[in-house]
Amino acid sequence: MAESMSGSLEYTPTWVVSFICFIIVLLSLLAERGLHHLGKCLKHRRQDALFEALQKLKEELMLLGFISLMLTVSQAAIRHICVPPALVNNMFPCKKPVEKHHAPESSHSLIINARHLLSTGESPDQCAAKGQVPLVSVEALHQLHIFIFVLAVFHVIFCASTMVLGGARIQQWKHWEDWFKKRPSQKGTPKRGHAHAHAHAIHELFNANHEFFEKHAGGFWRRSVVISWLRSFFKQFYGSVTKSEYIALRQGFILTHCPTNPSFDFHKYMLRTLEIDFKKVVSISWYLWLFVVVFLLLNVGGWNTYFWLSFLPLILLLMVGAKLENIISSLAVDVSEKRDRAEQAVITPSDELFWFHRPGIVLQLIHFILFQNSFEIAFFFWILFTYGIHSCIMEKIGFLIPRLVMGVLVQVLCSYSTLPLYALVTQMGSKFKKGIFDNLVQSSLEVWLDDTRNKGESTSESRRMEKQPMTPDSFNIQVMES
Repeated sequence: MAESMSGSLEYTPTWVVSFICFIIVLLSLLAERGLHHLGKCLKHRRQDALFEALQKLKEELMLLGFISLMLTVSQAAIRHICVPPALVNNMFPCKKPVEKHHAPESSHSLIINARHLLSTGESPDQCAAKGQVPLVSVEALHQLHIFIFVLAVFHVIFCASTMVLGGARIQQWKHWEDWFKKRPSQKGTPKRGHAHAHAHAIHELFNANHEFFEKHAGGFWRRSVVISWLRSFFKQFYGSVTKSEYIALRQGFILTHCPTNPSFDFHKYMLRTLEIDFKKVVSISWYLWLFVVVFLLLNVGGWNTYFWLSFLPLILLLMVGAKLENIISSLAVDVSEKRDRAEQAVITPSDELFWFHRPGIVLQLIHFILFQNSFEIAFFFWILFTYGIHSCIMEKIGFLIPRLVMGVLVQVLCSYSTLPLYALVTQMGSKFKKGIFDNLVQSSLEVWLDDTRNKGESTSESRRMEKQPMTPDSFNIQVMES
């Protein structure tokens, strides 16, 4: 009884309480101020997409805080729940040791049982008097609390690192964009001093287009469906995007969506759309939390669920990468077939190239892959620092090493291959993305639509513009900028 009283807040030195409270408040304020200044910096640099991603991150932190509050508040009620022993005598993460009959209980088992009873906050006879056992211990709730926090932190870190590394990879394509924009115009007669440069630029452009179609559609065997998919599968591991592919897809996009603006900065547009997609990837959707619940349910000792589940993100990532590469090949084959039919041989973006005619599915799969991979690594480190490397939940070393290798492989492959592929190939859909307009134009359009709704002056034309995506050539950008 005396020991219980000494552990209460009533008998804790005031300097200890105030010191711990000061540290917690200080760290919380530093984190809040840091996020606030980061948001101001992004606003100052007009990085609206990243600012919205930061707001999404704050929402996730608020959700984590609410989960933490719920676990803390309900802890007292949960530890008083007693259930029949049969309900909590199966589906353990670790196999229970076989009990020997007529053998005295070891001192180690006595210590574990004592810790369990103390951590539940129950008296030894409270549930036993009813012929029942506690549903869960306070210690287990605390460890689950830590796991949820670690999972969210690792997910944010993995998503941010993937976007940064993928963005750096896409940034390497900038010199291709600059080369295309700085080449002399093909219209009109070039000046005498630029005649040689003009001819050289035309020759380079012709070689790039020839290389693209020859690589993807040259010869009958390259048009074979089986050969095309096999080649697409292996190509994602080396040179996922080449100069000829970038130039060809860029031309196809501009001729379809903004034919009157051949100098459109396609590279900058890709980076803007990637920033917009980041705010979707960094969030943890309800179905991802449901996935965590299902995994915790199936993580039964002897099933090796953790090991088999580690293959899922790698398999999905390889499928996504192969599909994106195959879309590039399909575009080249389509143009070659148009040439054979004496039709206009230009790349035509279409949603029909994607699964279920929905390019957005690719982003959802990448979202799930990143979350699943961060879940694998977060679960490993949580077990490592909570129970140690020799914990039964860790399983055997033969299962542990492949999981870590696959986790690193998924992170590297997604950053340097799949994500850049996604940023380029998903522009080949039937519709362009929101990032095609710069921040000023987007804000002007949103204000204009709001004013139209508020004044009740929405004509048939304005209603059509609200329902259908506006094309870059459907309005005068100079007027909007003024």
